[in-house]
Order: sequence, then C-alpha cells, then structure tokens
Amino acid sequence: MTSKSKILVPVDFSEQSLIALRQSFNLARFTESEILLLHVIDEDFLCTLSSYFKDQPYEDPMRDQIQVKLDALANEIQKESGIVIQTAIRKGKIYEEIVKTSHEIEAKFIIMGTHGSVGIKKKFIGSNAMRVIKEASCPVITIKGTEHHRGCKKIVLPLDLSKETKEKVGKAIEIANFFNSEIHVISVVESDDEFVINKLKRQLNQVINIIKDQEIKVISEIINASDVPAAILDYSKKADADLIIIMTQQEIYWTELFIGFAAQEIINSSDIPVLSIRPTLKSKIEFVLS
Repeated sequence: MTSKSKILVPVDFSEQSLIALRQSFNLARFTESEILLLHVIDEDFLCTLSSYFKDQPYEDPMRDQIQVKLDALANEIQKESGIVIQTAIRKGKIYEEIVKTSHEIEAKFIIMGTHGSVGIKKKFIGSNAMRVIKEASCPVITIKGTEHHRGCKKIVLPLDLSKETKEKVGKAIEIANFFNSEIHVISVVESDDEFVINKLKRQLNQVINIIKDQEIKVISEIINASDVPAAILDYSKKADADLIIIMTQQEIYWTELFIGFAAQEIINSSDIPVLSIRPTLKSKIEFVLS
C-alpha cells in the first residue's frame, strides 16, 4: 500500500500561519493528502536565549512546550477536518528546515502564511517565505494574514509574452479539476505593436484550447498596461479570484535562486493566495508558437 502524499504547513502559532493551515483543508481533501505541521525552532533565537540562560536548561523544556501546543493543534484540526495530521519539530534556520523537510517527505505542496514586514515596504513578504519559494522544488502557496474563500472557484493564470511552460498550465488544470474551478487566462502587454499582439493571441488560443480540452471553463483577456504586476493584481481583485498561479523564474536558464521582478511584485503585494512554481529540469519545454 502506497503512502499518501503530504502537504507541508509550517506553523509558528501566529494568526497568519493558522489561516494558512485552515486554507489547506480542501486541498488536502481533493488531493487525498495528509498534512504535516512543522514548527522550526530558530537557531538564532536559541543563540540569544543561551546568552540569558547560561548553565540553565531551556532548550528541552521549550521543545516540550512546543510539542504540547503542536499536538493540541493537530488534534483540534484532525477532529475539525477529518484529515490525518502529523507533526514535526526541527531546529535550525527556518527556511532551510522547511525546504529540507519538504524534500524528505516529498511534499506535494507547501502552504505557508506570510508576515508583512514594517518599514518602507509594509506588504513585503517575509524573508523566510521568499527563500522557501526560491529553493523548494514543490509548488508553494503563500497566504497573507486575512481570511479567504474556502475552496478555489476562480484561478488567474497570467501568461508571459514570450515564454510559457507546460508545467504552469498543467498545474492550473490539475487544481481546477480538484475544485471545479474556472481559469482566467490573462496576458498583459506593454506594447501596441501588431506583431506582438498577434503572437500573444496565438499563444492565448493554444492555452485556451488545452484547457477547454479538459472540459474546464476558461475566460481570457489581453490587457494593455505599463505596470504588469499591478495589472494582474487589479484584474484578480476585480474577478474575485481565489488563486493566482505564477512561475518564479522569467528565464529558466538563469540561477536557480532567481525570482523575476514581476513574480516578486505579485508575491509581495497580493492579498489573494499565490501559487508559485519553480520550473523543473524535466518541464522546461516551451510552447512552439507559429
């Protein structure tokens, strides 16, 4: 008997992480997955504690207290959702342990709440979440600290003007089939050039036909705007979307830790959950546009 797939949900007991956890229920049900709650004890925080509690035990009691809270949360969630919930505690750098754990369990998704930072860019995604998005091999769904719709009725799928991988469209179709969603395929063009527009229309038609072949409702639109991320976010808000799906690399042959500008802006600014996909070596196949 094969083991069930797993969805990894990092939990620090903050409001944001608990909202992300509750958003994971339906996805776990539809993908027939178990949920692993992961709490990472930050090694930098431990170093700070050690300077205050010299010659006093603190790490083991702290771990025990965290395990009690984690088990209580897991029991509560399992009763509420009917989903098998497992727990784990790791010690180290937060993003490293999340990524490492996702590899160990071969996670289907990582779903994590994000903390908006203070200062110049208040909506900027937490640095740990950004590193996880950069380095995780599985798709990562980031969720800001507000309540969201249960389920996923509308998916926004922005298409790059020059490139589009089959992986991104395939993931949109997979999720749409799970939730009986409609897919909004949009492209933002910054040019009035007729050649560019026609090329874009051909690409859109290819993707639309692929989605229609799966008997999924699809809506398409070409938007003329100078600010691509803002246009995508504005459209998603007006459409009352439940999810935006993006690729995290604009150029698949650049460094693996690169996240394109448009992707960063969408991740940073979106109040709608964002599913980030890092292109894999096996899926770096572009549509051939005639």
